[in-house]
Amino acid sequence: MKKFIIAAATLTLLAGCGLRQPADEMKTLHYTCGTLPLTVKLNNSKQQVSLILDGEALTLQQQPAASGTRYSDGHYTFWSKGDGAFIQRNDNIIISDCLLQSAR
Repeated sequence: MKKFIIAAATLTLLAGCGLRQPADEMKTLHYTCGTLPLTVKLNNSKQQVSLILDGEALTLQQQPAASGTRYSDGHYTFWSKGDGAFIQRNDNIIISDCLLQSAR
């Protein structure tokens, strides 16, 4: 019985040592911007988001922000705060009123 308990404890410890990706490291966020759907892939480990806009795949890096979370490539900027978001192109808002519908 003692060997069984030691073996079970060892397996439990080894299982905890496996490389696991945190559940919130990669998320797919689904927004509705007016009547348009917007899908944003959030990669927390790389501090970036990916999305398709105007038929172009964009990857934006997280930037300092006084409020909310801001991602930019210098041309496009994706801002989110709570369940809301908007997108800028060259400092002009081009998509507004985005509301988060789901996050997985």
